[in-house]
Amino acid sequence: MNCSISGEVPEEPVVSKKSGLLYEKRLIERHISDYGKCPVTGEPLTMDDIVPVKTGKIVKPRSLTAASIPGMLGMFQNEWDALMLSNFALEQQLHAARQELSHALYQHDAACRVIARLKKERDEARSLLAQAERQAPLPASAVTANVSALTNGKRAAEDVDMGPGAKRMRPGISDSIIAELTECNAALSQQRKKRQIPPTLAPIDALERYTQLSSHPLHKTNKPGITSIDINLSKDIVATGGIDSSAVLFDRTSGEILSTLSGHSKKVTSVKFVAQNDVFLSGSADKTVRIWQGSEDGKYDCRHILKDHTAEVQAVTVHATNNYFVTASLDTTWCFYDLSSGICLTQVEDPSNSMGYTSAAFHPDGLILGTGTTEATVRIWDVKSRGNVANFDGHTGAVTAISFSENGYFLATAAHDGVKLWDLRKLKNFRSFELYDQDTPTNSVDFDHSGTYLAIAGSDIRVYQVGSVKADWTCIKTLPDLSGTGRATCVKFGPDARYLAVGSMDRNLRIFGLPEDDASAES
Repeated sequence: MNCSISGEVPEEPVVSKKSGLLYEKRLIERHISDYGKCPVTGEPLTMDDIVPVKTGKIVKPRSLTAASIPGMLGMFQNEWDALMLSNFALEQQLHAARQELSHALYQHDAACRVIARLKKERDEARSLLAQAERQAPLPASAVTANVSALTNGKRAAEDVDMGPGAKRMRPGISDSIIAELTECNAALSQQRKKRQIPPTLAPIDALERYTQLSSHPLHKTNKPGITSIDINLSKDIVATGGIDSSAVLFDRTSGEILSTLSGHSKKVTSVKFVAQNDVFLSGSADKTVRIWQGSEDGKYDCRHILKDHTAEVQAVTVHATNNYFVTASLDTTWCFYDLSSGICLTQVEDPSNSMGYTSAAFHPDGLILGTGTTEATVRIWDVKSRGNVANFDGHTGAVTAISFSENGYFLATAAHDGVKLWDLRKLKNFRSFELYDQDTPTNSVDFDHSGTYLAIAGSDIRVYQVGSVKADWTCIKTLPDLSGTGRATCVKFGPDARYLAVGSMDRNLRIFGLPEDDASAES
């Protein structure tokens, strides 16, 4: 007997008292709950009218299609046809999805082209506006009022985004700024007279035992090379600029990367921390300087992009007030900026320098600026008058780095032929170090913050004890360049000379110092 609903042999047969028809129990229960009547006769029907039928265990008979080989072949053929139809439907869906994706990518590319065209038109309009302003210059009083209105930095950002190479009006270094610089100079000079070597400074015997403590791969492998290093001494954060166009902020204590700053289109040539307000500066071969503002979550946002130079920016140096900074470029000019607004207050061009600047640094007191040129000359500038007050000749090749001693008396300069030490009181060279062969330039020099030690980087790293004009400058430690490139590009002392940060032409930042056991015993 078969179920009157499914036509199959029921597993739990029941019979209706009213019609006498046989059903599968689960099917008739569902039908009664939905409709409340017999599915065949249409008469009202309840579960009370259903009587179960007791039967033996039912073995389902094999279906007719599976009872013979031809029937099974037909069943398999039907399954194969259904599988092919399903596969065809999936292929149709994939094709439609690919068409939609292609259309979306085309729209995105078109949008990018429109944005690029609009930016180009904007830059051309700003360049024309700048030309119009140059042809009709504002009176001095209007310029001064305009500069004072730029404190929020918005107009400054617009100004620096004008067409490349356009000569812009410079407000100049005002009397109030000169007074601020002079006051800072007097305060620092007075403090220097009372300065003593800090007791926490690493002693000579500690530096003699320095070895590599760690190596950190901070930059990309496809464009290796660290070009610049700076250290935030108060937070013990190391910044590196790389050939991969990025600057990396590294927490030496935790050994973690805090932030990777991207935005430059070419190698980053110079990085500098500003001691206050969590500000960071980066200069690049893409002719721009970026001002980065830190936030509480540790991230840095680009606040200004400065485009006043027409060639590679080679150096960035911060004034002791932490309110101003200078950039030096291969376009033979150096620019003096207001940090808060990003305004270039003055751009000084050197007609006698035909190749440009390769390095720059402020004197510790802030009224003297030193610049190194591609023509092997070191030029000393009076910041207040923007005049060239002294020139130091004698190097061979471009001056790759300069560093002023904290006592304000000595200047160390590096070039292809080695390192020269200059007495700023008598304006003469009193000592030279020819450390490497003629094919190996000296790339970096750095006095520690106390002015007690001098570090030099070339094919290796050497640390000297600072002497005097007459007393010897003793080499107390030579550290090998472990990058395998034979070229250490930059070196910087950590707080109290407790470690050395070294960059090379691989992508690793290396830290040299005392091993932990020796450091604990030393402390």
